Amino acid sequence: MTYRPTTLGELVEAGYRHRSVRDEMRENLLAMLARGENPFPGILGYDRTVVPALVNAVLARHDLILLGLRGQAKTRILRALVNLLDEETPVIAGSELNESPFAPFTKYARSLAATAGDDVPVAWLPREARYREKLATPDVTIADLIGDVDPVKAATLKKTFADEEVIHYGIVPRTNRGIFAINELPDLAPRIQVGLLNILEERDLQIRGFPVRIPLDVVMVFSANPEDYTNRGNIITPLKDRIASQILTHYPRDVATAKAITDQEAWSERRLDGIEVRLPDSFKTLVEEVAFAARRSDLVDQASGVSARMPIAMRELLVSNMERRAVLTGEKVVAPRLVDLFATLPAITGKVEMVFEGEQQGAEIVARRLIGDAVKALFDATFPPIDGPRARGDRSRRRETEEDEAGPFGRERNPPPIAGPYGPVVNHFRSERKAGPLRRDPVREAPRRPRRHRRPRRARRLEREAGRRLRAGLPDGARPRGARPEPEDRA
Repeated sequence: MTYRPTTLGELVEAGYRHRSVRDEMRENLLAMLARGENPFPGILGYDRTVVPALVNAVLARHDLILLGLRGQAKTRILRALVNLLDEETPVIAGSELNESPFAPFTKYARSLAATAGDDVPVAWLPREARYREKLATPDVTIADLIGDVDPVKAATLKKTFADEEVIHYGIVPRTNRGIFAINELPDLAPRIQVGLLNILEERDLQIRGFPVRIPLDVVMVFSANPEDYTNRGNIITPLKDRIASQILTHYPRDVATAKAITDQEAWSERRLDGIEVRLPDSFKTLVEEVAFAARRSDLVDQASGVSARMPIAMRELLVSNMERRAVLTGEKVVAPRLVDLFATLPAITGKVEMVFEGEQQGAEIVARRLIGDAVKALFDATFPPIDGPRARGDRSRRRETEEDEAGPFGRERNPPPIAGPYGPVVNHFRSERKAGPLRRDPVREAPRRPRRHRRPRRARRLEREAGRRLRAGLPDGARPRGARPEPEDRA
């Protein structure tokens, strides 16, 4: 067991160096980068965008805000900041505000330091206890965040309201020597946001009319959706100005990253007695394509966004439907089918907000259309295009143009190889096509059926006239009623 000092004197003898929270995070982050460690494990898709901006903000000792749509890992990133703190930090034992033994400021800590001297008792606070967060709601008050006078405490201690000991501290001062996060900052009422201004700029706070100003050592971090997401409220301009770094988050920009996120978060590796559930990579791609199709759709409100939680819930429902079918049919090895995708409709309809046109069509119809768009997108990406005669002719003309540019013995430009399960087959046929002479066209060189000899028009007309006479029972030379005279008769 590692030795830990229990008094202020032992702490000084051990050579402990007091640092602010910002310096502590900065130094630990620099050490992690020097060792090649990932300071934010489990955060995927942000390696070139969000993570560098976040690292720079921590190195600059900034308060920061993460601005982005729902389901973009904002809260997870804020909670990952705990990894930048020391595993444990010394505080004055019994202090409500986690005061440093080297800098007491409350009445309790000052009196204890005056009487005990170097024997001030020291407790060790783990880093998990140094992170606290608050979900901003319209009913949050200044007393919840900053503090207020507690009449019950005053009556119990028999103190007057002028005594500092009757103060009931809020969650922000109780997070002293740590990180405090506020989620969904625009939901906070403007007058409550004003109460945070001093904490962000002057690094102190004042409760009620007490002349005591409490210096706080706390890093303030926030998360918020864009202002136009709803009209529930905005961040006041002075508060925006005091938040040093604003970092924009985003959704995964490619299917591979999206699949990696879903693999990490979804509960898809399940075990059933005697039943093997197989989920091929193509269906994982299909699930992600539904989310990408929703983010491109005109029927979905793009200002609201499509959360990354949707493909996670979809994959879990897909696996659950496969399990249900295996149990009902007695299958030992179960694999997904296209119809299983419609079992994921509850995950789509509950996580997609639609514009007016989409609402008129209905949530389920829009969800089915998104699934169809995803299947089509995967089909087009997997299989080569199916061309008609006109498209084949256009492609042949383009090939001849490329050959003319390359010379009489030129070769067709090499197309990129096709990936996916059907890639080897398609690439094999491509190589066989390239092996033959370029100017051969199997469509043009195929033997054509000779055109049937057609008799003159007059002979065909006489045949038709004879047929009508036979059906009408008319003698030769007589014309049926309404029949046009022959040219020689008209003459």
